[in-house]
Amino acid sequence: MPVDPAAPITITAYDWVPDFAKGQVRDLRVRWALEEVGQRYAVRLLPQGAQKQPAHRALQPFGQVPTYEEEGLTLFESGAIVWHIAERFPGLMPAGAAARARSLEWTFAAMNTLEPVITDRAMATLFEAGEPWSAPRLPSIDARIEERLREAEDRLADAEWFAGAFGPGDLMMVSVLRMLDGTPHLASHPRLADFVARGTARPAFQRAMADHLAGFTGQPPAAFAEAS
Repeated sequence: MPVDPAAPITITAYDWVPDFAKGQVRDLRVRWALEEVGQRYAVRLLPQGAQKQPAHRALQPFGQVPTYEEEGLTLFESGAIVWHIAERFPGLMPAGAAARARSLEWTFAAMNTLEPVITDRAMATLFEAGEPWSAPRLPSIDARIEERLREAEDRLADAEWFAGAFGPGDLMMVSVLRMLDGTPHLASHPRLADFVARGTARPAFQRAMADHLAGFTGQPPAAFAEAS
């Protein structure tokens, strides 16, 4: 579903990020959820630096994206937004109280158990790569990632989805595990790799990714361009 400037839902995203971040910024999760439920949305694209200004901090106190605005409601944090969308519109939330609880469980697992250790690796290898403490930390970070992936793969076993039926929990699990795409970590866990492939093959994900990438039309900040 194409982005609609007149839609009643507005999200925020960046108009530029470094190449390594394209396809990973968390507005993609929100776009995917909106595509799954067939809702039109508008996007307010922020140049780098605008997310730290008072106007955006009034929506997102930590100066990040995405945010979600609809009929006087403003939300931040991708997991909370995805869960709200699944509750608000039909098409994503599994039916039945038990299925909803399982999906909520895996939403929290994605964000609280898996994402922190994966993000820690990104910090060490990208944002803090030049610091003296970065390389010595990698073995312990990788060991924690492997432990979590092994545990997650054991629980998934031969199931199609973690929560039984695809919903916000599996959407978030795919979104987090995608951060390891192209790494030996994910490749060494074929059931998880297949799980990610199933999620990203969904038409709603493909549409969301196309719109996410199309939004990067801005220019890098001067400081970044000079450093490059």
